[in-house]
Amino acid sequence: MPSPVVLIPARMSSTRLPGKPLADIGGVPMIVQVWRRAMEAEVGPVIVAADAPEIVSAVESAGGKAVLTNPDHPSGSDRIFEAINAGDPDGRHDIIVNVQGDLPTIEPALIRAALEPLADSAVDISTLAAEIRREEERTDSNVVKLIGTAIGPRRQRALYFSRATAPWGEGPLFHHIGLYAYRRRALGRFVGLPPSPLEQRERLEQLRALEAGMRIDAMIVDTVPLGVDTPHDLERARQMLK
Repeated sequence: MPSPVVLIPARMSSTRLPGKPLADIGGVPMIVQVWRRAMEAEVGPVIVAADAPEIVSAVESAGGKAVLTNPDHPSGSDRIFEAINAGDPDGRHDIIVNVQGDLPTIEPALIRAALEPLADSAVDISTLAAEIRREEERTDSNVVKLIGTAIGPRRQRALYFSRATAPWGEGPLFHHIGLYAYRRRALGRFVGLPPSPLEQRERLEQLRALEAGMRIDAMIVDTVPLGVDTPHDLERARQMLK
């Protein structure tokens, strides 16, 4: 039987919102709100992978578990890999769900949905996407597009990810949601690979996995969670969680 664990990477440095994990939302730090949503998903234990003692203290004060990691990690994937090896050295958990630490309003059902493709042993990594409904998002380079082929009513096998408007022609476009579930061996392989040419060109980490021949499947969901990157986003999250 699979044994998932949820890892939430969190770092203090943010260009547009310094100290973001500790920003107050509903009387508690944002990282605690994310931890709560992950606990509500009930898929397994939840560990925050922090780069600062203040984050660890905030999570532990709320009753959660946090691991202090190297502050110099280049990505959240590297941070959660260190955290899972520190928190589970015996390898009891074989699936790692990476929930970004700036998603305080994420629906727990979305976290559960990310696990579904891993029932197929051929899948290395699973993720989420939602159909783009707003016309302006079709050409917005900040909205990453999933280019995939349908293999089920709400599931696609990823062929590529791009900031460009793709694929060309009539038909739906899909907004990629940066929440991942990795097989543990796939995560280990992924962080051991050097950055790939397309990853560096598009500035999309997941392209490293595709260029290495790893399989990523995506579940198509109905909503895109709010990522908090700016003071405006923070105020929206506060209103949503009132």
